[in-house]
Amino acid sequence: MAHVVRAALVQASWTGDTASMIAKHEEHAREAARRGARIIGFQEVFNAPYFCQVQDPGHHRWAEPVPDGPTVTRMRELARETGLVIVAPVFEVEQPGFYYNTAAVIDADGSYLGKYRKHHIPQLPGFWEKYYFRPGNLGWPVFDTSVGRVGVYICYDRHFPEGWRQLGLNGAQIVYNPSATSRGLSSHLWRLEQPAAAVANAYYVAAINRVGVEEYGDDDFYGTSYFVDPRGQLVGEAADDRDEELLVRDLDLDVIDEVRQQWAFYRDRRPDAYDGLVQP
Repeated sequence: MAHVVRAALVQASWTGDTASMIAKHEEHAREAARRGARIIGFQEVFNAPYFCQVQDPGHHRWAEPVPDGPTVTRMRELARETGLVIVAPVFEVEQPGFYYNTAAVIDADGSYLGKYRKHHIPQLPGFWEKYYFRPGNLGWPVFDTSVGRVGVYICYDRHFPEGWRQLGLNGAQIVYNPSATSRGLSSHLWRLEQPAAAVANAYYVAAINRVGVEEYGDDDFYGTSYFVDPRGQLVGEAADDRDEELLVRDLDLDVIDEVRQQWAFYRDRRPDAYDGLVQP
């Protein structure tokens, strides 16, 4: 019998405040659960605007502790209510002056499994992230959830193949990639990189992008979120490029074994020949 996981993701437009943004995502999660989903992921810093379009110390107000802050606490309650595994990306403060772009992973019973901190931090017009975030320092965790082994990569990370591979080596079956990426910069790459990563590493990728124009920039986030399988094929259609949307798709995890037997990339790797890759 096939091992099928019904998975969901949300691409959402900014509402103007955290309370309504969280409430909106809670309703999407409840709808996903009604449709039989067992896991759901949200977009980068889902409970806030993408404030990195500007450099302003006032935006540190969006940060909160993980897991003990209000948003992750509420997501744990939502997981218990719905029976969903939840990938919840937030702006994390660890201690004064220590801020990270983080995603908490919560199991279906509400237990907090851990967090991933974004490794690769951009600093370019419209994406002034080094102003806010330290580089991630928790490695490449893969979380044993009720639906399988789940990893996380965040936005700009996706341009770097090394982390994708490490998540595969650590046993990921589904990798959620929450993002905030704008139309003028990377829409072409958006269609290429995550399917290529899914193929190279033989797992499923959930690619999530924000949607709409927000208050701190003129360029718009183009949505087009999707699930892609280990053969690099979209699972159903991608989401709209203008409107908010909840995607629910069936992921057959047995396909991972089939692909890894057909394309034996993990067998044929040559780590003994890759020393140069880790030289500065």
